[in-house]
Amino acid sequence: MIKVENVTKQYGKFVAVDNISFEIQEGEIVGFLGPNGAGKTTTMSMITGFIEPTKGYVEINGYNVSKKPKKAKKEIGYMPETTPLYNELTPREFVQYIAELKGVPRKERKNEAQRVLKAVNISEVQNKLIKNLSRGYKQRVSLAGALVGNPKVLILDEPTVGLDPKQVTQIRSLIKSLGKDHTVILSSHILSEVSQICKKVIIINKGKLVAIDTPENLEDKSQSENTLLVTIEDPENKIDEAVKEIPNIKSYNLQKELPDGTKQYSIVPSNNQDIRKDIFSIFAKCGMTIFELKKAETTLEEAFIDLIESQKDISSNTASEEPQEDIDNDKAQKKEQKLEKKKEKKEMKEKKKEEKEKNKNNKKNEGGDN
Repeated sequence: MIKVENVTKQYGKFVAVDNISFEIQEGEIVGFLGPNGAGKTTTMSMITGFIEPTKGYVEINGYNVSKKPKKAKKEIGYMPETTPLYNELTPREFVQYIAELKGVPRKERKNEAQRVLKAVNISEVQNKLIKNLSRGYKQRVSLAGALVGNPKVLILDEPTVGLDPKQVTQIRSLIKSLGKDHTVILSSHILSEVSQICKKVIIINKGKLVAIDTPENLEDKSQSENTLLVTIEDPENKIDEAVKEIPNIKSYNLQKELPDGTKQYSIVPSNNQDIRKDIFSIFAKCGMTIFELKKAETTLEEAFIDLIESQKDISSNTASEEPQEDIDNDKAQKKEQKLEKKKEKKEMKEKKKEEKEKNKNNKKNEGGDN
């Protein structure tokens, strides 16, 4: 459905997107993640055909965005982060205007407008001026504009930004329902939102592709050890005594003391051993009551941070290993620039000399004619 192949975008010497490739299949809802300045908006702009890649290509449903822009763009509905609405229009008028821009036949525009207004649940406010609508309704109007023409691909850039919790929940449910009939790319800084909505995640940083996987797999990969969290009532502080009696414990640490007087500890077993039965029996034997025992889970936020930080470490190591190469490149560039300047000066001198000789000959010729 969507194919991004070896795509690079340069602005002068600055590389905003660096040779990234990925594919998104029909019907997938994909989270597109990265820190500020990672190249997310640039990539989405190239997918929509708003800007041209410097290298590589993008295909939407088999159409090359650069070579067949009209056919490719017909397959796309785009909802940008800053909602571009005309405040003096009503939602119905706005959607009909978008239908005209997208080439929907005149006879079908009214029906198409009613279809998308109903799809995003704003039929009841379709005749109110957009400027009088709440932020949540404005987001829905923008989404309605993206749905006009029933595109196969929806690209949503920060669709819940600035909304209250109730509006966020409503928009999330709406996006999930749209995923039944559309392929969706969702860009968001709210990673819990991505984890709830998306089946696959693409992460980029500094223009480079960092990861493509499911949220669950990214969380599991980030969880390096089989850590257990146990909440206990231990008024006599017998935890040290109890832990000594349990084999295969690598380490344990107090995480927090809770208001009800209980304490939460993290326990890391050695060699990923299952020690839950031992914890229950020995803690009970020592007179400690267990309120909760569970496996520590890594969130998508933690997995995201780990990936970004690990890329920073790689970059810093590479920079420290090869500083001389950068210095040599700079020297070579400066030397080349000096040679170019010398060449230019020499050419200018020769040009002036030629002009001088030419003028001298012209004056001689003029004197001979007289």
